Amino acid sequence: MNHLLASLGLGELRSEGVDSLLGRNENWAGITSAGFGVFVKHLHGGGADAAERIHRSRAFDSLIRQARRAGLSTPELIGYDEDARILVFDLVEDGRTLAKHFADGEAEDEWTDRAGRAIGTLHCLGFADAALPLDTSPFPFPDLHLLQALPLQSYLGLTFAEVTLWNILQGDAVLAEALVALRRSEEEAPKVPTHCDLRLDQFLVGNGTLFLTDGEEFRLADGARDVGAIAGEWLYRAITGMAGRTVDGSGDARGEEPDHAEIVARGVREMDRVRPLIASFWSGYRSARGRADTGLATRATAYAGWHMIDRAMATAMRGSRLPAVSRAAMGIGRNALLQPEKFVSTLGLGDGA
Repeated sequence: MNHLLASLGLGELRSEGVDSLLGRNENWAGITSAGFGVFVKHLHGGGADAAERIHRSRAFDSLIRQARRAGLSTPELIGYDEDARILVFDLVEDGRTLAKHFADGEAEDEWTDRAGRAIGTLHCLGFADAALPLDTSPFPFPDLHLLQALPLQSYLGLTFAEVTLWNILQGDAVLAEALVALRRSEEEAPKVPTHCDLRLDQFLVGNGTLFLTDGEEFRLADGARDVGAIAGEWLYRAITGMAGRTVDGSGDARGEEPDHAEIVARGVREMDRVRPLIASFWSGYRSARGRADTGLATRATAYAGWHMIDRAMATAMRGSRLPAVSRAAMGIGRNALLQPEKFVSTLGLGDGA
């Protein structure tokens, strides 16, 4: 890492004063010996996979800088080392994710609108003359093959909660048909520059500026993926609850798991709270993108449903049993996938939003 920093003329990161940040990769943030603030990411995974993620990160950074559009910013990619699987970014000092921003009680409507505008702007960027070609490969999830069978090596590494979850998914032929239909609609949808791994913690707020981060999955894809991911994250938070409950759905502050009636009551109450936030994001998105294809809101609702199942998968990876709130989230996600057109307005993605 320090060899790359030195070659970039940035000095070195020393152990004192450096923050090690959680994530799917190894991440460090700090001020170098030469006085530069940097965010360093060491990618996990094999060489070919890391090389693809580095290329997508470079294309993401390059396209946004080339476009120079108001309301769309990303921390500058200063340098990279493909062999060492390292990316170096300019540090957003005192930056907080939108997830942390909202948890601290900051004004939500303003930032959800700005986030929507940023994603709408991203989806509008011209890419034909991009300095780096954008990845055109389909995003790999949901993987329809896994609904039929899991590879033996993957199966042997499952937690008991994951075994329970996959038993539910693989036994649901109707859900499988809905996911096939979603992938088919994705193939037919207009392709735009799409983040493809969007969550509230992919947005950073620093000095009044909103930054969109982490372009490792960036590619030409159906923009409904990004809209659905944000809507799905708010929906998941509504189901798992906020007041004293853990977002991973493991229970409440006393360690007790809520029963079905409590989950339903809390979900209705929280959905009333988050629907305006989804609507604010959607309003900002439409104001920036303008006219999009007519099926985008419906596909986004289906993607929100998939996001619920995907989050339940993430929870199952960390536990010995599947919590009741995760099962509830999967059930709601299933309904959104099966009949997305019925839940567009309920979710806050309607024309009147």
